[in-house]
Amino acid sequence: MLIGLVTFLLLSIALLAVPVTLTYRMSWQQGFQGDVRLRWLFGLVRIRLPASKPESPTPEGEERAQPAGRFERSSREKHPVFAIVRQKSFRRRVTRFIRDVWHAIHKRDVRLNVRIGLGDPADTGQLWAVVGPVAGILSTAREATVGIVPDFVEETFELDSRGNLRLIPLQMLYLAAGLLLSPSIWQGLKQMRAVAR
Repeated sequence: MLIGLVTFLLLSIALLAVPVTLTYRMSWQQGFQGDVRLRWLFGLVRIRLPASKPESPTPEGEERAQPAGRFERSSREKHPVFAIVRQKSFRRRVTRFIRDVWHAIHKRDVRLNVRIGLGDPADTGQLWAVVGPVAGILSTAREATVGIVPDFVEETFELDSRGNLRLIPLQMLYLAAGLLLSPSIWQGLKQMRAVAR
């Protein structure tokens, strides 16, 4: 029984140590479109994940729902997302996690262009307190061309990205475990739950 468990664990670790290659293309203008191709076990496993989502037509006479992302000034102070964004330790830990993941991924011909705005300069400024440092980290990679810009006037989200990524699942699990065990993350989640009540 013990030998079987040890064998299973060693086999699982060995499989998780095999790199996964992702070739992707995705964009978001009026709707989300994309295509993701996954290769694992040195090409023995090939999976295509279609990510395009057809846009449902809007019936005549019915107005489109406003995008979620704009908050009234009175409710903004009580929104859980802004509660954790204000915490410097939380922002630092998340930024560090993204930096570690970005450096651990082997990139080739990566292009990422993002334009984001929440329709209110104050809201967008708080969001940019997190996104700005992340944009700086992503733009340092020689193998990637990254452009993330804020829009302090309009409420918008536009995405255009493509590239080839190779990562080791075991390494990603290690980094994710470090994030989840971080005290600053748990403090941020507690604060978010307290504000949501």
